[in-house]
Amino acid sequence: MYQIGEALIGNGNEIAHIDLVIGDKNGPVGTAFVNNMSNLSLGHTPLLSVVRPNLMTKPATLIVPKVSVRCLDDANKIFGPAQTAVGRAVADAVAEGILPQEDAEDMVLIISVFIHPEASDYRKIYQYNYGATKLALRR
Repeated sequence: MYQIGEALIGNGNEIAHIDLVIGDKNGPVGTAFVNNMSNLSLGHTPLLSVVRPNLMTKPATLIVPKVSVRCLDDANKIFGPAQTAVGRAVADAVAEGILPQEDAEDMVLIISVFIHPEASDYRKIYQYNYGATKLALRR
């Protein structure tokens, strides 16, 4: 069994569009999680969400960039404010009971994140992606 969520928040180049799937790590979502980590695609390398460096989100969450990461500036946006926003949104969703804490070890999430190549305001990238992730998790 799995659940799907989607949300769009913000405006301008910093707009956040989140698509996500949640499921059991021993089911099809778990298989997709491992396949995405091991079958890399140029410009769309998945990354694990973190609350802060060296503190992975529980449940394990894989972020997949929707837009090709073509340069270091693009990488800084996805590996910086977007990665942190998604990680903190998932952690807060567990703390708030949106995601059941007792299932955190047994579920995984795959979250597709849109970052416009011309986005420049890291604060907005963080805020919009945090909000969109939380909204998608509620849906």
